[in-house]
Amino acid sequence: MATINFLYRSTKEKAPLTLRLLFRHNEDDFVFATKTKYEIEKDYWENDHFKNRRDATIQNKQVEVNNDLKKIENFILTKFNETKISRVNKKWLDEQMELFYNPKKENQKSESVTDAIQNIIDNAHLRDNGKGGIGLSQCRINAYNRLLELFNKFQGKNQYKVKELNKKVFEDFKKWLFNKQNYSSTYAFKKLSDLKGVCKDARSNGIETSTELTDIKTKQLTAYDNDMDVIFLSTAEIEKIEKVILLKGAHINARKWLILACYTGQRGGDLIKITESNFKKTKNKECIELTQQKTNTKVEIPILPKVREIYNTGLPYKVSTQKLNKYFKEIGKLAEINTPTMGRIIEANEDTKIKKKRGIKKVRPKYAYISTHIGRRSFASNHYGKLPTPIIMKVTGHSKESTFLTYINQSDDSHIDAFLEYYKKEELKEKKETNLKVVSKKASNNN
Repeated sequence: MATINFLYRSTKEKAPLTLRLLFRHNEDDFVFATKTKYEIEKDYWENDHFKNRRDATIQNKQVEVNNDLKKIENFILTKFNETKISRVNKKWLDEQMELFYNPKKENQKSESVTDAIQNIIDNAHLRDNGKGGIGLSQCRINAYNRLLELFNKFQGKNQYKVKELNKKVFEDFKKWLFNKQNYSSTYAFKKLSDLKGVCKDARSNGIETSTELTDIKTKQLTAYDNDMDVIFLSTAEIEKIEKVILLKGAHINARKWLILACYTGQRGGDLIKITESNFKKTKNKECIELTQQKTNTKVEIPILPKVREIYNTGLPYKVSTQKLNKYFKEIGKLAEINTPTMGRIIEANEDTKIKKKRGIKKVRPKYAYISTHIGRRSFASNHYGKLPTPIIMKVTGHSKESTFLTYINQSDDSHIDAFLEYYKKEELKEKKETNLKVVSKKASNNN
């Protein structure tokens, strides 16, 4: 709940009042102030405005001043309630005061970067998506929300306009992502790419952008880089998890989710949404039907024996992915999935003065990496080479075979087989021709 009061802060006999905005957020108190253009006499403000006077002239002035100040107060509080609290600062308050006195024309658009990002979020349901349809996926919306949060943190009190995002600002943002936030190159460059996309979108809406925008290069890194550790559960490890004796009800329920993950190949967010209503049965087939949240891809998942077994005995009750990640690791430890494995996990910084967390890569017991996503990678890895790759991709939802192969740390070596097969045929053909020549020569000699 925000509060507004007005103060006289001038040595002059007549001066504009100062507006002060006070609010509390996350147990912290915030106070920001800005100058109004509402001038008042110092003597009246200090000696008459807040006192009960019988003088009709003073009473009338009190009513008039209160009504005028109420308009300012209502405007600021309305804007405050419409704005994400993380965006409220001194500069924001100055801008709102300017808007009160100089409201934008109906067709005039904001030039601020944060408003440009917010515009994409607000109109996500109307935007074209990568699948040729309408509406951004929840994953993309989350990405823009995260960009908004990061950019607000980066800019502080600066409140950048779109046209101010030149090469230097992009470079500063990149260094901030790497050096201050300790993000991986994949994540940092993705955010830079998203920010450039925001600028392009703003330009298409008639907002001025930097003349350097076209020359700003943002690397397009694959989501799966050479430093990625592909960790999955083998069929033998899944069997150990199935057989381990569990005493806690939460672990027994979570094990069902883990087995379902390994035999449906779905991401955690999609996995925990599977209910009996997703199990479809027709004359020709039985399958699980769902639409993947990240890509908005509709998939049909075969009901494999392990999945059917869980379905028949009762599907697990819903648990958040955060709790499942915790339970999966505990189950893995009990099942002794202890193979020393190199991987990256977000851990608190060793420097206790720095509260940030970052990805730490080192060897740990394999159970430490078991999360809701390991089931998807296990499904893909355990079926690779046993079933045609496009068939597996129909279940995982991958659209490109190259992406799928990188996802499970396999290279596309089909060209090698093609070359070997070709030369094998050529060799057989050459041997056959040689044998024919020998037979022909012998027949000639006998004659």
